[in-house]
Amino acid sequence: MKHNISTPPPCPRASHVIGLCKKFVYDSTFTYPLVIRTGKGCYIEDIDGNIFLDFSSNIGACPLGYSHPEILQVLAEYSKNGAHKIAGQDFYSEEHALLASKVSSITPENFKAFFVNSGAEAVENAIKIAYSRMGPLPGVSCTGAFHGRTLGALTFTFSKPVQKANFPEFAVKRIKFCTADGDPDIESIEPLLKENKAAFILSEVVQGEGGYNFASLQFMKNLSKFSKLYGVPLILDEVQSGMGRTGRWWAFEHYDIKPDIMSAAKALQVGAAIYHRDLEPARQGVLSSTWGGGSRIDMAVGAKTIDIIARDRLLENAAKIGSVLKKSLQDIVGKGGLVDVRGLGLMIGVEFDTKQNRDSKLVSLFKKGLLLLPAGQKAMRMIPPLIINDEEAQEGLEIIDEVLRSSQ
Repeated sequence: MKHNISTPPPCPRASHVIGLCKKFVYDSTFTYPLVIRTGKGCYIEDIDGNIFLDFSSNIGACPLGYSHPEILQVLAEYSKNGAHKIAGQDFYSEEHALLASKVSSITPENFKAFFVNSGAEAVENAIKIAYSRMGPLPGVSCTGAFHGRTLGALTFTFSKPVQKANFPEFAVKRIKFCTADGDPDIESIEPLLKENKAAFILSEVVQGEGGYNFASLQFMKNLSKFSKLYGVPLILDEVQSGMGRTGRWWAFEHYDIKPDIMSAAKALQVGAAIYHRDLEPARQGVLSSTWGGGSRIDMAVGAKTIDIIARDRLLENAAKIGSVLKKSLQDIVGKGGLVDVRGLGLMIGVEFDTKQNRDSKLVSLFKKGLLLLPAGQKAMRMIPPLIINDEEAQEGLEIIDEVLRSSQ
């Protein structure tokens, strides 16, 4: 299969759907006039038959691409289950136990998981776990951070003003997210913790929505070191960067550190607050969620996804193909307003000189049949399925090169 735009969108069928959404749905962050019908492998088909090469993976939520035969088999099995969704904190299920055991096998020793619906809820419960131990003290988060849009997580989000305007906040202290070891603010966490009591430090390892910014090694080491020194839990948000995206199960593994608490979602198919068992709230009922641990289809797909990533050596594939993509893009920096390329595995940020140029390039790539998404102010996020092969990587690079050349 290859990309093929036979009827440039938006076509009549797509326009009808988009019109209904504009009439009845809040116009949120829709990027393209794309109405998805189905997909196969690394490709998405719209309702008018156009085929797009997907370098977005629905923001990493589809790590195995589309129509993976083993995932389809799971879905087929559960199509006959009359109780596929239950109140997962009131009743047990095999899927809950299985997914928890699979997550335990890829996280640090002595960690437990609390499943919820989404990444934002995973962050909410991660900070609740910290608050339950430390009390209602200020939390520490980073400039450029994105941790979700529910009000608690939104306090610690700091990527775009529109996400926060007029909303209330918890007590918070902010530090600079440092991407270079030589940054003069690299040790700002120590004086802050020395002068202030804090409930937790919350940081991404790779900022997703904030622009695909990669933490410097020393910055992460400092967060880990001083969180231990001052007895403050370190929460690492791996909602977008986790589950093999960077070539390892978790991005923090590149830094030789371990969090006390972490959040996961997207590729996992459900949200999860994952924590060292020493931080488990002492009283039953401190954490709960009606559907947490109750979306049996999603949990079964999540468990199967972990199996497939491990069996098919997709961590190695992410590292290999990601290296090819990053190097090829770095070789054309300077063309068409491309100013920087950065990445780990299949999590690559492509930075342009201006937001306007970035936005126009996104549209041009879409019209040519390649899907990417914006990140930060001027970057695109390149986050293809972990199953991508050399031919598909080259196909995407050729489209990018064509679009950049045409704007010279």
